[in-house]
Amino acid sequence: MQYMDYGQTGLRVSRFGFGCMRFPKIRVMGKEQIDQDETTRMVRYALDHGVNYFDTAHVYEGSEVALGTALEGIDRESVVIVGKNPVWDANNREDLERFLDEELARLKTDYLDVQFLHALNGERWKKCQEMGALEYLDDMKKKGRIRHAGFSFHGKLEDFKRIVDSYDWDIVQIQLNFLDVKHQAGLEGMYYAAEKGLPVVVMEPLRGGALAEKLPSAVSALYKAFPVQRSGAEWSFRWLIDLPEVTSVLSGVSTMEQLKENIEIFSKAEPGCMTKDEKELIDSVVDEYKKMNRVGCTRCGYCMPCPSGVNIPEVFQSYNDSVHEEYLEHTRFNYREVVVGQDKSGGDQCVECGLCEPKCPQSIPIIRMLKEAHQALINQ
Repeated sequence: MQYMDYGQTGLRVSRFGFGCMRFPKIRVMGKEQIDQDETTRMVRYALDHGVNYFDTAHVYEGSEVALGTALEGIDRESVVIVGKNPVWDANNREDLERFLDEELARLKTDYLDVQFLHALNGERWKKCQEMGALEYLDDMKKKGRIRHAGFSFHGKLEDFKRIVDSYDWDIVQIQLNFLDVKHQAGLEGMYYAAEKGLPVVVMEPLRGGALAEKLPSAVSALYKAFPVQRSGAEWSFRWLIDLPEVTSVLSGVSTMEQLKENIEIFSKAEPGCMTKDEKELIDSVVDEYKKMNRVGCTRCGYCMPCPSGVNIPEVFQSYNDSVHEEYLEHTRFNYREVVVGQDKSGGDQCVECGLCEPKCPQSIPIIRMLKEAHQALINQ
C-alpha cells in the first residue's frame, strides 16, 4: 500500500481510502440494510492490507454504526476516521454539535480524526458563516472531539477558492475523475488547494461506478486495443494516482471482490505512473464518453428519498444506458416493466415538488431531466 503525508497534520494515510457510503446490503424481512458481517470482514481485510483511511458521514444511513462495529477492538490510533457534518440540516451551532454527538456515538469513539463540513457550495458556505460553523470547528478541535477540520465540496470553482482562503483548513475533499477535470473544483481547484499546502482527497473517482461497469462498446474497444490490458476501474484509478497532488482516493466498494481489486491496483501504482501513450488513451476515452453521456448523475443518492417514490438515480442510469446499443433492449424492459410498471418509481411519478434539486451535488436540473428521460425511454 502506498502512503502519503496528510498535509501538516502529521498523519500518514493510505492512498486508497475506504469510502463507507456503499457498504454491502442484504434484505431482512423485506427491508434492505447493511450486511454487518460482510462489512466487518471487508473492513478487517482492508486493515490487514494496509488501508488506514475510512470515510463516512452522518447522512450515510447505517454507515457510521456499521463502521464503528467493524472497528471494535482495533487500536484507535491506527486508523483515520473521517466524518461529515450535514450543514444543510443545521440551523445553528447547537445542531452542529448534536450531529457530532450522534456521529461519535454511532462510531463508538471519543473523537474524529477529521470532520468535514459536508458538501459545501457558495450558498451553504454563507450559511456556515452565519451559524458559527468556524467557531464550532475551533472549539471542537480545542476540546479534542475532532482533531482536524476540512470540507467536502460540490459547487463552483470560484466558491471553492473563496472557501479555501477563508479559514485555516487542514484538508479538502473534491470530486475528480478524468471526465470531471473542469467540473466543480476540478483540476484547477486541486492545484489551487495543493499550492496552499492542503492535502486533497478525491471522491467519485469512478463516477458512481459508471467508469468501471457497463463500459460503452467504443470505450471497451479503445481499452482492448491498447498494448497493456487493464480494467476500466484500474485505468480510472491510475489516472488519479498519477497526480502527486492527490493524497488519497476514496472508493465506495460494495463487495469483497471490488475491495481486493482496488487494493491490488493501489499497491502497484504511484505518482507518475502514467506514460504519455496512456494519457493519450485516456484523452480518447474521454472523447468517446462526451459523445454519449446524457445525465451527469453519479448515483450518490443525495436526492433520495423522493416523497413521490421516484427512483431518481435508477431513472438516470437507465437513460444513460439507453445510449449504448448493447444495453438498449434490457434498459427498455427494465424501465417499462420494473421502474414504471410494478415499482411505480419512474420519471412519470414526479410531481415537481423540487425537494431534490437543491440536494444534487452535480446541480442537475432533475425535474426537467426526469421528464426527458421518461419520454425517451417510453418512446424508444
